[in-house]
Amino acid sequence: MEMKDMKVTLSGVTLQNPVIPASGCFGFGYGMAEFYDINILGSISFKGTTREARFGNPLPRVAECPSGMINSVGLQNPGIDEVIAVELPKMRKSFRQPIIANISGFSIDEYVECCEKIDREEQVAIIELNVSCPNVHGGGMAFGTCASSVSDVVKEVKKVITKPLYVKLSPNVTDIVAIGSAAVEAGADGLCLINTLLGMRIDIRNRRPVVANRMGGFSGPAVFPVAVRMVNQVAHSCGVPVIGCGGVSSAEDVIEMMMAGATAVQVGAANLVNPYACKEIVESLPEVMRRLGIDSLSEIIGIV
Repeated sequence: MEMKDMKVTLSGVTLQNPVIPASGCFGFGYGMAEFYDINILGSISFKGTTREARFGNPLPRVAECPSGMINSVGLQNPGIDEVIAVELPKMRKSFRQPIIANISGFSIDEYVECCEKIDREEQVAIIELNVSCPNVHGGGMAFGTCASSVSDVVKEVKKVITKPLYVKLSPNVTDIVAIGSAAVEAGADGLCLINTLLGMRIDIRNRRPVVANRMGGFSGPAVFPVAVRMVNQVAHSCGVPVIGCGGVSSAEDVIEMMMAGATAVQVGAANLVNPYACKEIVESLPEVMRRLGIDSLSEIIGIV
């Protein structure tokens, strides 16, 4: 059987295939390495990391929905210093491919400090900025819902890093292209989208929200058409590589995202439903490519 070319390149970083577990849905990878060889993946975006260790939000944190889920984990993580000292070395033992570091923050200073520290780690190839965190110094609005806030944080982070910077965009905005353009004008090397939509479920028997935090991030197959639309808009308007994310759960979804304009694709909630989701997608991609007459994935990026 002829070999299919699944390689893609993000800002000079070559991945053997475009499949990347999304931040928060795969931990630091080594836990999954007990189930299969995670080196078949293109990359891993590790768990969103903040300056201080965070326990996260109160329980319950997850609500099931038809074709998706709501989560309000609250960025539970051990903090940047612990991630560098403990998690990255453990991750590197079981994963030899390029790593994407997802960095979160509640102030520009926090983003800058965390990015500067993680930039020094040689195994990290790309820094992914999660701008869906509330700006505690800016009235609590998420950085990612305001073009000027996105611009400010990207400008400051770019001053202290050498690695490519990808900004993960929130879909909870009226004009995704305006936010993406602001990030690129401020120096972002690429964009990742979409983060979760905001959702809510109510327990009608007990007359209260299912999630303790009332609302949470809605993800899963139900958001896929929204993600494809936003990826397509941003890819054709912003002129930088795009990582597509949101409801991806099959090799066909990966192809669709790439045709919309994504260079690589992140898989999130599907990992929580089926721990082998990414493995199955990688393994079925060549057959789907053969069926669709695709020799090289790079040739289909943004063809629609």
